[in-house]
Amino acid sequence: MNKQSHPATSLSEVHQSIDTTGKKRGWRKMLSFLGPAYLISVGYMDPGNWATDLAGGSKFGYSLIWVLLMSNLMALLLQGLSARLGIVRGRDLAQANREAYPRFVNLALYLLAELAIAACDLAEVLGMSIGIQLLTGLPLIWGVSITILDTFLLLYLQKMGMRKMEAFIISLVAVVAISFLIEIIFAGPVISEIAHGFIPSALSDEALYIGIGIIGATVMPHNLYLHSALVQTRKIDRSNAGIKQALKFNRIDTTIALNLAFLVNAAILILAATVFFKTGNSQVAEIKEAHRLLPSFLGNLAPKLFAIALIAAGQSSTITGTLAGQIIMEGYLSLRINPWVRRLLTRLLAIIPALIVIVIYGEEKVNSLLVLSQVILSLQLGFAIIPLIHFVSDRKTMGDFVISPITKITAWAIAAILVFLNLSMLTNEIASSWAAAAIFSKIGLTLLGLLSLALLLYILIFPLFKTVQKSASIQMHPDLEVINQLTIPEFKIIAIALDFSEKDQKLLSFAIGQGKENTRYVLVHVVESASAKLLGTDSDDYETRKDKERMDWYVSQLQQRGYLVEGHLGFRNRAKEIVRIVKELNADMLVAGAHGHTGLKDFIYGETVNTVRHELKIPVLIVNV
Repeated sequence: MNKQSHPATSLSEVHQSIDTTGKKRGWRKMLSFLGPAYLISVGYMDPGNWATDLAGGSKFGYSLIWVLLMSNLMALLLQGLSARLGIVRGRDLAQANREAYPRFVNLALYLLAELAIAACDLAEVLGMSIGIQLLTGLPLIWGVSITILDTFLLLYLQKMGMRKMEAFIISLVAVVAISFLIEIIFAGPVISEIAHGFIPSALSDEALYIGIGIIGATVMPHNLYLHSALVQTRKIDRSNAGIKQALKFNRIDTTIALNLAFLVNAAILILAATVFFKTGNSQVAEIKEAHRLLPSFLGNLAPKLFAIALIAAGQSSTITGTLAGQIIMEGYLSLRINPWVRRLLTRLLAIIPALIVIVIYGEEKVNSLLVLSQVILSLQLGFAIIPLIHFVSDRKTMGDFVISPITKITAWAIAAILVFLNLSMLTNEIASSWAAAAIFSKIGLTLLGLLSLALLLYILIFPLFKTVQKSASIQMHPDLEVINQLTIPEFKIIAIALDFSEKDQKLLSFAIGQGKENTRYVLVHVVESASAKLLGTDSDDYETRKDKERMDWYVSQLQQRGYLVEGHLGFRNRAKEIVRIVKELNADMLVAGAHGHTGLKDFIYGETVNTVRHELKIPVLIVNV
């Protein structure tokens, strides 16, 4: 775990890893920019969308298509603003918030963002589990448990690089799109009836709940954080012309990707409306029920395509959700942890509530949990959208690329609509359950509502008065005076971890380069024979004796050259023994070699360097050997 004074770059592992500044022109140039929006688009067609789209189509026919279209238009604008922030300022939304708002506000925004990611991942877990169950017949509780394994897939994709990850995601998106294209052809909906669904109409309380779920499943708050970071994977020409070109190509990327997502969502809703609503099966609002009834309407191929597409949607969305979690944690807290730990934490936050619901209430409540997760997402939108609009409207930081007055008015109108719809839905839900709620529940809900409203008003008003802010929430660089306070250390005892190979000469050279005339050098080697691991210092096998001879020879050779040297052998666990010897001798520096093992080799050979580095409080010089 690494806590830094400031987040230098967003997604540092892949920051500017794709160079777009070469001599490519025309469509080749455009292709080098395409990719980030496709990773964003998977969040717009995840299992949470399926639940809301199926519920909307089966209960209300085609009448909610206009809500889908409105959501898509909102998403196009908001994702464009997010990409603009990342391209122009080189900041993701979390970093920009941290720079602009006080610490207590950022903590609240961070917790809300994490809640949104947990809700999103809950939808992916449930969706993939249902898909696995539909395809294999495995009980849902086992499917939920299996989803933890996709942690390792994400790590593998990250090691392969950004372009290969994008290709993998686009392939999964293609599986979803093709599956529903085939199913729509089977269903044969009437085009004129679909067109009627694009006309806005009044919504009942139930339709409003589903409609807000659709909006929450479409315009997702974590995607606003993610897009502002993903566009920074492209290295661009930082001139005005270069930035303008990057904005243009990213706009094309976003338009294509999100319209594809809209078509997939529309296909799910139209499929539900055609197959279930029009045949009097309006009670089919659940994914599993839809899968069960599809064969009677569309044949045996349809349910298999349905399940495969569901798994593909869940898997692609869970990868992007983890990346968003990394961005949020690093941006708000300047806290960087290993990707697999981050992934594991995110997945556990989703698996635990899913398992609890399945165990206590049974599998029939899973779809309600899916829809609820999307409503929770929608409730977080205002806290992401309002700061974003403030940032891209600020001429001081955006310069010539500040958004136009028309765009600004439209963006604020969208924010107002979303906040109003959320408040309406929340008011209806509270009113319906108010009489049955206990007094403590009423007080808790009231306080939570007031705190949320206060936070929303604060982030709305605060930037308007930021000129009177006394100190920034984050200091991007320390004061220059620290350079004048340099203290050059002098190492008295330098420990050197040797493996008795040809690499030792390089390690010894680096170690001696750190010392002075009176520096004492401690040579450390750990015997790892079977006998040494079992008997420790009592071991007297062939390898132990040879290691003692080699250590004595090293010490003798270095002493003849005038160095102060002593040798120590350790036994059993390599990392623990190195740490023990270094601590016992009070060494003030350790020199160790890194062999460049990664992945499976790390697991087989062990990660001595990382283990030792975290156990010691002294400087550790790592030499690539």
